Amino acid sequence: MAASQSEILNKLDDAKTQLYHLKAVIISGMGFFTDAYDLFCISLVTKLLGRIYFHEEGSSKPGSLPPNIACAVNGVALCGTLAGQLFFGWLGDKLGRKRVYGITLILMVVCSICSGLSFGSSPQAVMGTLCFFRFWLGFGIGGDYPLSATIMAEYSNKKTRGAFIAAVFAMQGFGILSGGMVAMITSAIFRAVHKAPAYSVDPVGSTVPQADYVWRIILMLGALPAILTYYWRLKMPETPRYTALVANNAAKAHQDMLKVMDIEMQPDKETTLSENTNTVPDRSNSFGLFSKKFLSRHGLHLLGTASTWLLIDIAYYSQNLFQKDIFSAVGWLPPAKSMSALDELFKIAKAQFLIALCGTVPGYWVTVALIDVIGRFTIQLIGFFFMTVFMFALALPYHHWTLSGNHIGFVVMYALTFFFANFGPNSTTFIVPAEIFPARFRSTCHGISAAAGKAGAIIGAFGFLYASQNQDPSKTDAGYPTGIGMKNSLIVLGCINILGFFFTFLVPEPKGRSLEEISGEDQVEATC
Repeated sequence: MAASQSEILNKLDDAKTQLYHLKAVIISGMGFFTDAYDLFCISLVTKLLGRIYFHEEGSSKPGSLPPNIACAVNGVALCGTLAGQLFFGWLGDKLGRKRVYGITLILMVVCSICSGLSFGSSPQAVMGTLCFFRFWLGFGIGGDYPLSATIMAEYSNKKTRGAFIAAVFAMQGFGILSGGMVAMITSAIFRAVHKAPAYSVDPVGSTVPQADYVWRIILMLGALPAILTYYWRLKMPETPRYTALVANNAAKAHQDMLKVMDIEMQPDKETTLSENTNTVPDRSNSFGLFSKKFLSRHGLHLLGTASTWLLIDIAYYSQNLFQKDIFSAVGWLPPAKSMSALDELFKIAKAQFLIALCGTVPGYWVTVALIDVIGRFTIQLIGFFFMTVFMFALALPYHHWTLSGNHIGFVVMYALTFFFANFGPNSTTFIVPAEIFPARFRSTCHGISAAAGKAGAIIGAFGFLYASQNQDPSKTDAGYPTGIGMKNSLIVLGCINILGFFFTFLVPEPKGRSLEEISGEDQVEATC
Protein backbone atom coordinates (compact mmCIF):
# COMPACT_ATOMS: atom_id res chain seq x y z
CA MET A 1 0.00 0.00 0.00
CA ALA A 2 1.44 3.40 -0.98
CA ALA A 3 2.45 5.76 1.83
CA SER A 4 -0.08 8.46 0.92
CA GLN A 5 -2.90 5.93 0.97
CA SER A 6 -1.67 4.53 4.26
CA GLU A 7 -1.63 7.97 5.87
CA ILE A 8 -5.26 8.66 4.94
CA LEU A 9 -6.48 5.23 6.03
CA ASN A 10 -4.65 5.40 9.34
CA LYS A 11 -6.19 8.80 10.04
CA LEU A 12 -9.66 7.40 9.33
CA ASP A 13 -9.03 4.40 11.59
CA ASP A 14 -7.78 6.53 14.47
CA ALA A 15 -10.18 9.48 14.10
CA LYS A 16 -12.16 10.37 17.19
CA THR A 17 -15.94 10.06 17.01
CA GLN A 18 -17.31 13.33 15.67
CA LEU A 19 -20.45 15.01 14.39
CA TYR A 20 -20.14 13.67 10.84
CA HIS A 21 -20.20 10.08 12.07
CA LEU A 22 -23.54 10.74 13.76
CA LYS A 23 -24.83 12.62 10.72
CA ALA A 24 -23.89 9.69 8.47
CA VAL A 25 -25.72 7.29 10.81
CA ILE A 26 -28.89 9.39 10.54
CA ILE A 27 -28.68 9.85 6.75
CA SER A 28 -27.98 6.18 6.07
CA GLY A 29 -30.24 5.01 8.88
CA MET A 30 -33.29 6.84 7.58
CA GLY A 31 -32.94 4.76 4.43
CA PHE A 32 -33.19 1.64 6.57
CA PHE A 33 -36.08 3.12 8.51
CA THR A 34 -37.87 3.44 5.16
CA ASP A 35 -36.76 -0.03 4.05
CA ALA A 36 -38.24 -1.74 7.10
CA TYR A 37 -41.44 0.31 7.00
CA ASP A 38 -42.00 -0.49 3.33
CA LEU A 39 -41.11 -4.19 3.53
CA PHE A 40 -43.14 -5.04 6.63
CA CYS A 41 -46.15 -2.70 6.43
CA ILE A 42 -47.58 -4.96 3.71
CA SER A 43 -48.08 -7.71 6.31
CA LEU A 44 -50.37 -5.38 8.23
CA VAL A 45 -52.77 -4.75 5.35
CA THR A 46 -53.02 -8.14 3.61
CA LYS A 47 -56.04 -9.17 5.70
CA LEU A 48 -57.69 -5.84 4.83
CA LEU A 49 -56.94 -6.35 1.13
CA GLY A 50 -58.59 -9.76 1.30
CA ARG A 51 -61.74 -8.33 2.85
CA ILE A 52 -61.98 -5.45 0.38
CA TYR A 53 -61.23 -7.25 -2.88
CA PHE A 54 -62.01 -10.94 -2.31
CA HIS A 55 -65.24 -11.03 -0.32
CA GLU A 56 -67.36 -14.08 -1.12
CA GLU A 57 -71.11 -13.64 -0.80
CA GLY A 58 -72.58 -16.01 1.76
CA SER A 59 -69.22 -17.14 3.17
CA SER A 60 -68.97 -17.66 6.94
CA LYS A 61 -65.43 -16.20 6.88
CA PRO A 62 -64.22 -12.76 5.76
CA GLY A 63 -62.59 -12.56 2.34
CA SER A 64 -58.89 -13.42 2.13
CA LEU A 65 -56.23 -13.16 -0.55
CA PRO A 66 -56.04 -16.31 -2.73
CA PRO A 67 -52.80 -18.26 -2.18
CA ASN A 68 -51.07 -17.12 -5.39
CA ILE A 69 -51.94 -13.46 -4.79
CA ALA A 70 -50.98 -13.64 -1.09
CA CYS A 71 -47.58 -15.07 -2.07
CA ALA A 72 -47.07 -12.39 -4.72
CA VAL A 73 -48.08 -9.48 -2.48
CA ASN A 74 -45.91 -10.68 0.40
CA GLY A 75 -42.95 -11.81 -1.67
CA VAL A 76 -42.61 -9.61 -4.75
CA ALA A 77 -40.84 -6.78 -2.90
CA LEU A 78 -38.34 -9.34 -1.60
CA CYS A 79 -37.66 -10.50 -5.16
CA GLY A 80 -37.03 -6.89 -6.17
CA THR A 81 -34.79 -6.41 -3.13
CA LEU A 82 -32.67 -9.42 -4.09
CA ALA A 83 -32.18 -8.07 -7.62
CA GLY A 84 -31.41 -4.57 -6.31
CA GLN A 85 -28.80 -5.86 -3.87
CA LEU A 86 -26.88 -7.62 -6.62
CA PHE A 87 -27.18 -4.79 -9.15
CA PHE A 88 -26.48 -1.80 -6.90
CA GLY A 89 -23.83 -3.72 -4.97
CA TRP A 90 -21.92 -4.25 -8.20
CA LEU A 91 -22.60 -0.68 -9.38
CA GLY A 92 -21.37 0.75 -6.07
CA ASP A 93 -17.94 -0.76 -6.69
CA LYS A 94 -17.85 0.26 -10.36
CA LEU A 95 -19.08 3.86 -10.13
CA GLY A 96 -18.57 4.71 -6.48
CA ARG A 97 -20.86 4.64 -3.47
CA LYS A 98 -22.07 8.23 -3.69
CA ARG A 99 -22.94 8.28 -7.40
CA VAL A 100 -25.63 5.62 -7.07
CA TYR A 101 -26.75 6.37 -3.49
CA GLY A 102 -29.40 8.91 -4.51
CA ILE A 103 -30.88 6.66 -7.22
CA THR A 104 -32.02 4.08 -4.66
CA LEU A 105 -33.81 6.73 -2.63
CA ILE A 106 -35.65 8.12 -5.68
CA LEU A 107 -36.89 4.62 -6.53
CA MET A 108 -38.12 4.11 -2.97
CA VAL A 109 -40.00 7.44 -2.89
CA VAL A 110 -41.66 7.06 -6.29
CA CYS A 111 -42.64 3.41 -5.83
CA SER A 112 -43.96 3.91 -2.28
CA ILE A 113 -46.35 6.55 -3.62
CA CYS A 114 -47.28 4.49 -6.68
CA SER A 115 -47.96 1.40 -4.52
CA GLY A 116 -50.65 3.36 -2.72
CA LEU A 117 -52.08 4.58 -6.01
CA SER A 118 -52.43 1.05 -7.43
CA PHE A 119 -55.27 1.13 -9.91
CA GLY A 120 -57.46 -1.21 -11.94
CA SER A 121 -61.02 -2.12 -12.72
CA SER A 122 -60.83 -5.55 -11.06
CA PRO A 123 -59.26 -7.00 -7.90
CA GLN A 124 -56.66 -8.82 -10.02
CA ALA A 125 -55.70 -5.57 -11.76
CA VAL A 126 -55.29 -3.72 -8.46
CA MET A 127 -53.16 -6.54 -7.05
CA GLY A 128 -51.17 -6.68 -10.30
CA THR A 129 -50.26 -2.98 -10.25
CA LEU A 130 -49.53 -3.19 -6.52
CA CYS A 131 -47.10 -6.06 -7.13
CA PHE A 132 -45.47 -4.23 -10.06
CA PHE A 133 -44.70 -1.14 -8.01
CA ARG A 134 -43.65 -3.15 -4.96
CA PHE A 135 -41.12 -5.05 -7.07
CA TRP A 136 -39.43 -1.80 -8.06
CA LEU A 137 -39.78 -0.49 -4.51
CA GLY A 138 -37.87 -3.58 -3.42
CA PHE A 139 -35.28 -2.96 -6.14
CA GLY A 140 -34.53 0.45 -4.62
CA ILE A 141 -34.53 -0.95 -1.10
CA GLY A 142 -32.05 -3.62 -2.20
CA GLY A 143 -29.53 -0.99 -3.26
CA ASP A 144 -29.65 0.61 0.17
CA TYR A 145 -28.21 -2.49 1.86
CA PRO A 146 -24.70 -2.68 0.34
CA LEU A 147 -24.34 1.08 -0.14
CA SER A 148 -25.34 2.17 3.37
CA ALA A 149 -23.29 -0.54 5.06
CA THR A 150 -20.22 0.16 2.92
CA ILE A 151 -20.40 3.94 3.31
CA MET A 152 -20.71 3.70 7.08
CA ALA A 153 -17.90 1.14 7.34
CA GLU A 154 -15.54 3.20 5.20
CA TYR A 155 -16.06 6.40 7.17
CA SER A 156 -15.88 4.83 10.64
CA ASN A 157 -12.87 4.44 12.88
CA LYS A 158 -11.85 0.93 13.83
CA LYS A 159 -12.74 1.36 17.51
CA THR A 160 -16.46 2.12 17.06
CA ARG A 161 -17.07 0.91 13.49
CA GLY A 162 -19.33 -1.96 14.54
CA ALA A 163 -21.56 0.31 16.65
CA PHE A 164 -21.98 2.82 13.81
CA ILE A 165 -22.93 0.19 11.22
CA ALA A 166 -25.22 -1.48 13.76
CA ALA A 167 -26.88 1.88 14.50
CA VAL A 168 -27.67 2.31 10.79
CA PHE A 169 -29.26 -1.13 10.70
CA ALA A 170 -31.04 -0.56 14.02
CA MET A 171 -33.19 2.09 12.36
CA GLN A 172 -35.05 -0.87 10.87
CA GLY A 173 -36.56 -1.43 14.30
CA PHE A 174 -38.02 2.06 14.36
CA GLY A 175 -39.32 1.51 10.82
CA ILE A 176 -41.21 -1.62 11.92
CA LEU A 177 -42.43 0.18 15.04
CA SER A 178 -43.62 3.13 12.97
CA GLY A 179 -45.44 0.85 10.55
CA GLY A 180 -47.52 -0.52 13.41
CA MET A 181 -48.10 2.96 14.83
CA VAL A 182 -49.19 4.46 11.49
CA ALA A 183 -51.56 1.55 10.87
CA MET A 184 -53.06 1.89 14.35
CA ILE A 185 -53.58 5.64 14.04
CA THR A 186 -54.98 5.48 10.51
CA SER A 187 -57.37 2.61 11.25
CA ALA A 188 -58.46 4.23 14.55
CA ILE A 189 -59.34 7.49 12.79
CA PHE A 190 -61.29 5.80 10.02
CA ARG A 191 -63.18 3.40 12.29
CA ALA A 192 -64.11 6.29 14.60
CA VAL A 193 -65.56 8.24 11.65
CA HIS A 194 -67.02 5.27 9.77
CA LYS A 195 -68.62 2.88 12.25
CA ALA A 196 -68.94 -0.72 11.10
CA PRO A 197 -70.39 -3.90 12.67
CA ALA A 198 -68.55 -7.21 12.99
CA TYR A 199 -68.47 -9.55 10.00
CA SER A 200 -70.76 -12.03 11.75
CA VAL A 201 -73.40 -9.31 12.12
CA ASP A 202 -73.17 -7.75 8.64
CA PRO A 203 -70.65 -9.36 6.24
CA VAL A 204 -70.90 -6.56 3.65
CA GLY A 205 -71.22 -3.63 6.06
CA SER A 206 -68.23 -4.78 8.15
CA THR A 207 -65.91 -3.47 5.42
CA VAL A 208 -66.76 0.18 4.80
CA PRO A 209 -65.91 1.59 1.33
CA GLN A 210 -63.52 4.09 2.94
CA ALA A 211 -61.32 1.18 4.11
CA ASP A 212 -59.83 1.23 0.60
CA TYR A 213 -58.15 4.52 1.48
CA VAL A 214 -56.58 3.12 4.64
CA TRP A 215 -54.14 0.64 3.12
CA ARG A 216 -53.18 3.16 0.43
CA ILE A 217 -52.35 5.84 3.01
CA ILE A 218 -50.26 3.39 5.04
CA LEU A 219 -48.19 2.37 1.99
CA MET A 220 -47.72 5.91 0.67
CA LEU A 221 -46.48 7.31 3.98
CA GLY A 222 -43.38 5.14 3.51
CA ALA A 223 -42.10 7.80 1.09
CA LEU A 224 -41.96 10.53 3.73
CA PRO A 225 -38.72 9.66 5.62
CA ALA A 226 -36.90 9.03 2.32
CA ILE A 227 -37.93 12.44 0.99
CA LEU A 228 -36.66 14.15 4.16
CA THR A 229 -33.12 12.78 3.76
CA TYR A 230 -32.73 12.97 -0.03
CA TYR A 231 -30.92 16.35 -0.04
CA TRP A 232 -28.42 15.29 2.61
CA ARG A 233 -27.70 12.03 0.84
CA LEU A 234 -26.76 13.94 -2.32
CA LYS A 235 -24.47 16.22 -0.30
CA MET A 236 -22.39 13.34 1.08
CA PRO A 237 -18.94 13.14 -0.57
CA GLU A 238 -17.47 9.89 -1.84
CA THR A 239 -15.86 7.80 0.89
CA PRO A 240 -12.10 8.49 1.18
CA ARG A 241 -11.38 4.76 1.24
CA TYR A 242 -13.06 4.22 -2.13
CA THR A 243 -11.30 7.22 -3.66
CA ALA A 244 -7.89 6.19 -2.30
CA LEU A 245 -8.03 2.42 -2.82
CA VAL A 246 -10.33 1.97 -5.84
CA ALA A 247 -10.13 5.27 -7.74
CA ASN A 248 -6.43 5.55 -6.75
CA ASN A 249 -6.68 9.30 -6.14
CA ALA A 250 -5.13 10.01 -2.76
CA ALA A 251 -5.35 13.81 -3.13
CA LYS A 252 -9.09 13.70 -3.80
CA ALA A 253 -9.56 11.28 -0.91
CA HIS A 254 -7.72 13.71 1.35
CA GLN A 255 -9.88 16.63 0.21
CA ASP A 256 -13.11 14.68 0.68
CA MET A 257 -12.05 13.58 4.15
CA LEU A 258 -11.30 17.13 5.27
CA LYS A 259 -14.65 18.40 3.93
CA VAL A 260 -16.61 16.50 6.51
CA MET A 261 -14.21 15.43 9.27
CA ASP A 262 -11.94 17.29 11.65
CA ILE A 263 -8.67 15.43 11.11
CA GLU A 264 -5.22 16.93 11.49
CA MET A 265 -2.42 16.01 9.09
CA GLN A 266 1.19 17.09 9.14
CA PRO A 267 1.99 19.91 6.64
CA ASP A 268 4.56 17.83 4.80
CA LYS A 269 2.03 15.04 4.40
CA GLU A 270 -0.58 17.46 3.04
CA THR A 271 1.98 18.69 0.49
CA THR A 272 2.79 15.14 -0.55
CA LEU A 273 -0.87 14.33 -1.00
CA SER A 274 -1.59 17.41 -3.10
CA GLU A 275 1.39 16.79 -5.34
CA ASN A 276 0.74 13.09 -5.88
CA THR A 277 -2.76 13.10 -7.30
CA ASN A 278 -2.71 9.47 -8.42
CA THR A 279 -1.38 6.51 -6.54
CA VAL A 280 0.00 3.39 -8.21
CA PRO A 281 -2.19 0.42 -7.29
CA ASP A 282 -0.68 -2.36 -5.20
CA ARG A 283 -0.20 -5.29 -7.60
CA SER A 284 -0.37 -7.82 -4.80
CA ASN A 285 -4.03 -6.96 -4.46
CA SER A 286 -4.92 -6.80 -8.17
CA PHE A 287 -6.78 -10.14 -8.35
CA GLY A 288 -10.33 -10.22 -9.71
CA LEU A 289 -13.63 -11.19 -8.13
CA PHE A 290 -14.03 -14.99 -7.97
CA SER A 291 -10.44 -15.50 -9.16
CA LYS A 292 -8.44 -18.31 -7.56
CA LYS A 293 -6.71 -15.78 -5.32
CA PHE A 294 -10.01 -14.25 -4.21
CA LEU A 295 -11.48 -17.67 -3.48
CA SER A 296 -8.39 -18.75 -1.53
CA ARG A 297 -8.46 -15.55 0.57
CA HIS A 298 -12.16 -14.83 0.86
CA GLY A 299 -14.12 -17.76 -0.57
CA LEU A 300 -14.99 -19.30 2.80
CA HIS A 301 -15.73 -15.84 4.20
CA LEU A 302 -18.25 -15.18 1.42
CA LEU A 303 -19.78 -18.62 1.93
CA GLY A 304 -20.07 -17.86 5.65
CA THR A 305 -21.66 -14.42 5.27
CA ALA A 306 -24.06 -15.58 2.55
CA SER A 307 -25.13 -18.82 4.26
CA THR A 308 -25.73 -17.29 7.69
CA TRP A 309 -27.71 -14.41 6.17
CA LEU A 310 -29.75 -16.91 4.13
CA LEU A 311 -30.59 -18.94 7.22
CA ILE A 312 -31.46 -16.07 9.55
CA ASP A 313 -33.75 -14.49 6.97
CA ILE A 314 -35.72 -17.71 6.46
CA ALA A 315 -36.54 -17.63 10.17
CA TYR A 316 -36.82 -13.86 10.61
CA TYR A 317 -39.08 -13.09 7.67
CA SER A 318 -41.27 -16.12 8.36
CA GLN A 319 -41.88 -14.71 11.83
CA ASN A 320 -42.26 -11.08 10.79
CA LEU A 321 -44.42 -11.35 7.69
CA PHE A 322 -46.81 -13.85 9.25
CA GLN A 323 -47.10 -12.55 12.82
CA LYS A 324 -50.83 -12.03 12.27
CA ASP A 325 -51.30 -15.70 11.32
CA ILE A 326 -49.28 -16.92 14.31
CA PHE A 327 -51.20 -14.67 16.71
CA SER A 328 -54.51 -15.84 15.25
CA ALA A 329 -53.45 -19.49 15.52
CA VAL A 330 -52.72 -19.23 19.27
CA GLY A 331 -55.82 -17.12 19.92
CA TRP A 332 -54.15 -13.81 20.80
CA LEU A 333 -56.24 -12.14 18.10
CA PRO A 334 -60.03 -12.65 18.20
CA PRO A 335 -61.66 -14.65 15.37
CA ALA A 336 -61.79 -12.57 12.19
CA LYS A 337 -65.57 -12.87 11.88
CA SER A 338 -66.01 -11.20 15.30
CA MET A 339 -64.40 -7.98 14.03
CA SER A 340 -64.95 -5.39 11.34
CA ALA A 341 -62.22 -4.93 8.73
CA LEU A 342 -60.76 -1.85 10.45
CA ASP A 343 -61.01 -3.46 13.90
CA GLU A 344 -58.94 -6.37 12.60
CA LEU A 345 -56.31 -4.06 11.09
CA PHE A 346 -56.06 -2.12 14.36
CA LYS A 347 -55.55 -5.27 16.44
CA ILE A 348 -52.96 -6.74 14.01
CA ALA A 349 -51.05 -3.43 14.02
CA LYS A 350 -51.21 -3.26 17.82
CA ALA A 351 -49.77 -6.78 18.11
CA GLN A 352 -46.89 -5.96 15.74
CA PHE A 353 -46.23 -2.69 17.54
CA LEU A 354 -45.97 -4.42 20.92
CA ILE A 355 -43.65 -7.13 19.61
CA ALA A 356 -41.42 -4.50 17.97
CA LEU A 357 -41.41 -2.33 21.09
CA CYS A 358 -40.63 -5.15 23.52
CA GLY A 359 -38.40 -7.41 21.43
CA THR A 360 -37.26 -6.05 18.08
CA VAL A 361 -36.09 -2.52 18.94
CA PRO A 362 -34.28 -3.41 22.21
CA GLY A 363 -32.43 -6.23 20.44
CA TYR A 364 -31.04 -3.86 17.81
CA TRP A 365 -29.77 -1.32 20.34
CA VAL A 366 -28.24 -3.88 22.69
CA THR A 367 -26.20 -4.92 19.66
CA VAL A 368 -25.14 -1.29 19.11
CA ALA A 369 -24.00 -1.07 22.74
CA LEU A 370 -22.08 -4.37 22.88
CA ILE A 371 -20.81 -5.17 19.40
CA ASP A 372 -17.45 -3.45 19.82
CA VAL A 373 -17.12 -4.93 23.31
CA ILE A 374 -17.83 -8.64 22.84
CA GLY A 375 -17.54 -8.81 19.04
CA ARG A 376 -19.64 -9.84 16.06
CA PHE A 377 -18.81 -13.54 16.23
CA THR A 378 -19.95 -13.96 19.83
CA ILE A 379 -23.16 -11.97 19.34
CA GLN A 380 -24.07 -14.04 16.29
CA LEU A 381 -23.55 -17.31 18.15
CA ILE A 382 -25.57 -16.05 21.13
CA GLY A 383 -28.40 -14.97 18.82
CA PHE A 384 -28.65 -18.22 16.88
CA PHE A 385 -28.42 -20.27 20.10
CA PHE A 386 -31.24 -18.48 21.93
CA MET A 387 -33.41 -18.24 18.82
CA THR A 388 -33.18 -22.03 18.66
CA VAL A 389 -34.01 -22.40 22.35
CA PHE A 390 -37.06 -20.14 22.24
CA MET A 391 -38.31 -21.50 18.93
CA PHE A 392 -38.33 -25.05 20.33
CA ALA A 393 -39.86 -23.76 23.58
CA LEU A 394 -42.73 -22.40 21.49
CA ALA A 395 -43.03 -25.39 19.18
CA LEU A 396 -42.69 -28.51 21.34
CA PRO A 397 -45.45 -27.60 23.86
CA TYR A 398 -47.43 -25.79 21.14
CA HIS A 399 -50.82 -27.11 22.26
CA HIS A 400 -50.19 -25.65 25.73
CA TRP A 401 -49.76 -22.16 24.26
CA THR A 402 -53.06 -22.36 22.37
CA LEU A 403 -55.05 -22.90 25.58
CA SER A 404 -56.90 -19.99 27.16
CA GLY A 405 -54.75 -18.07 29.67
CA ASN A 406 -51.42 -19.07 28.13
CA HIS A 407 -51.33 -16.51 25.33
CA ILE A 408 -49.29 -13.95 27.27
CA GLY A 409 -46.53 -16.50 27.87
CA PHE A 410 -46.47 -17.33 24.17
CA VAL A 411 -46.20 -13.66 23.19
CA VAL A 412 -43.38 -13.04 25.71
CA MET A 413 -41.35 -15.96 24.36
CA TYR A 414 -42.16 -14.99 20.79
CA ALA A 415 -40.87 -11.48 21.53
CA LEU A 416 -37.66 -13.00 22.91
CA THR A 417 -37.01 -14.76 19.60
CA PHE A 418 -37.13 -11.32 17.97
CA PHE A 419 -34.85 -9.88 20.64
CA PHE A 420 -32.19 -12.51 20.02
CA ALA A 421 -32.61 -12.28 16.25
CA ASN A 422 -31.69 -8.60 16.46
CA PHE A 423 -29.22 -8.97 19.31
CA GLY A 424 -27.71 -11.60 17.09
CA PRO A 425 -27.53 -12.66 13.45
CA ASN A 426 -30.08 -10.27 11.95
CA SER A 427 -27.69 -7.42 12.86
CA THR A 428 -24.30 -9.10 12.53
CA THR A 429 -24.97 -10.59 9.10
CA PHE A 430 -25.49 -7.01 7.87
CA ILE A 431 -22.36 -5.65 9.56
CA VAL A 432 -19.64 -8.22 8.87
CA PRO A 433 -19.79 -8.28 5.01
CA ALA A 434 -19.07 -4.53 5.02
CA GLU A 435 -15.84 -5.14 6.96
CA ILE A 436 -14.05 -8.26 5.73
CA PHE A 437 -13.76 -7.86 1.94
CA PRO A 438 -11.39 -5.64 -0.12
CA ALA A 439 -12.60 -2.12 -0.95
CA ARG A 440 -13.00 -2.79 -4.68
CA PHE A 441 -15.28 -5.81 -3.94
CA ARG A 442 -16.81 -4.62 -0.67
CA SER A 443 -20.14 -3.39 -2.02
CA THR A 444 -20.45 -6.33 -4.44
CA CYS A 445 -19.75 -8.96 -1.77
CA HIS A 446 -22.11 -7.28 0.65
CA GLY A 447 -24.74 -7.30 -2.10
CA ILE A 448 -24.16 -11.01 -2.76
CA SER A 449 -24.45 -11.82 0.95
CA ALA A 450 -27.57 -9.67 1.29
CA ALA A 451 -29.11 -11.26 -1.82
CA ALA A 452 -28.57 -14.69 -0.27
CA GLY A 453 -30.43 -13.34 2.74
CA LYS A 454 -33.32 -12.17 0.59
CA ALA A 455 -33.40 -15.59 -1.07
CA GLY A 456 -33.94 -16.88 2.47
CA ALA A 457 -36.63 -14.28 3.04
CA ILE A 458 -38.40 -15.42 -0.14
CA ILE A 459 -38.23 -19.03 1.05
CA GLY A 460 -39.68 -17.87 4.37
CA ALA A 461 -42.38 -15.74 2.78
CA PHE A 462 -43.57 -18.39 0.31
CA GLY A 463 -42.73 -21.55 2.22
CA PHE A 464 -44.10 -20.58 5.64
CA LEU A 465 -47.40 -19.45 4.10
CA TYR A 466 -48.05 -22.99 2.85
CA ALA A 467 -46.16 -25.01 5.46
CA SER A 468 -48.00 -23.45 8.41
CA GLN A 469 -51.43 -24.47 7.10
CA ASN A 470 -53.33 -26.88 9.33
CA GLN A 471 -52.94 -30.62 8.72
CA ASP A 472 -56.72 -30.91 8.92
CA PRO A 473 -58.18 -30.01 5.47
CA SER A 474 -61.28 -28.47 7.10
CA LYS A 475 -59.15 -25.97 9.04
CA THR A 476 -56.90 -24.60 6.27
CA ASP A 477 -57.34 -21.08 4.92
CA ALA A 478 -59.52 -20.79 1.81
CA GLY A 479 -57.74 -22.05 -1.30
CA TYR A 480 -54.74 -23.56 0.49
CA PRO A 481 -53.67 -27.21 0.57
CA THR A 482 -52.90 -28.82 3.91
CA GLY A 483 -49.50 -28.06 5.40
CA ILE A 484 -47.36 -29.42 8.19
CA GLY A 485 -49.05 -27.16 10.77
CA MET A 486 -47.82 -24.27 12.88
CA LYS A 487 -46.08 -26.49 15.43
CA ASN A 488 -43.99 -28.37 12.87
CA SER A 489 -43.25 -25.13 10.99
CA LEU A 490 -41.78 -23.62 14.17
CA ILE A 491 -39.69 -26.79 14.69
CA VAL A 492 -38.29 -26.44 11.15
CA LEU A 493 -37.39 -22.81 11.88
CA GLY A 494 -35.60 -23.95 15.05
CA CYS A 495 -33.53 -26.45 13.02
CA ILE A 496 -32.64 -23.68 10.56
CA ASN A 497 -31.27 -21.64 13.46
CA ILE A 498 -29.07 -24.58 14.48
CA LEU A 499 -27.55 -24.61 10.98
CA GLY A 500 -26.92 -20.87 11.24
CA PHE A 501 -25.05 -21.41 14.51
CA PHE A 502 -22.57 -23.79 12.87
CA PHE A 503 -22.09 -21.79 9.65
CA THR A 504 -21.08 -18.81 11.82
CA PHE A 505 -17.69 -20.51 12.34
CA LEU A 506 -16.80 -19.66 8.71
CA VAL A 507 -16.92 -15.92 9.46
CA PRO A 508 -13.87 -14.08 10.93
CA GLU A 509 -14.04 -11.59 13.80
CA PRO A 510 -13.33 -8.01 12.57
CA LYS A 511 -13.56 -6.28 15.99
CA GLY A 512 -10.86 -3.68 16.61
CA ARG A 513 -9.04 -4.22 13.31
CA SER A 514 -8.72 -1.88 10.33
CA LEU A 515 -10.64 -2.74 7.17
CA GLU A 516 -7.38 -3.10 5.25
CA GLU A 517 -5.91 -5.49 7.82
CA ILE A 518 -9.04 -7.67 7.77
CA SER A 519 -9.21 -7.81 3.96
CA GLY A 520 -5.45 -8.19 3.44
CA GLU A 521 -5.14 -4.88 1.56
CA ASP A 522 -2.38 -3.73 3.89
CA GLN A 523 -0.03 -6.35 2.41
CA VAL A 524 2.76 -4.56 0.57
CA GLU A 525 5.07 -5.96 -2.04
CA ALA A 526 8.79 -5.48 -1.58
CA THR A 527 8.85 -3.04 -4.51
CA CYS A 528 6.37 -0.65 -2.86
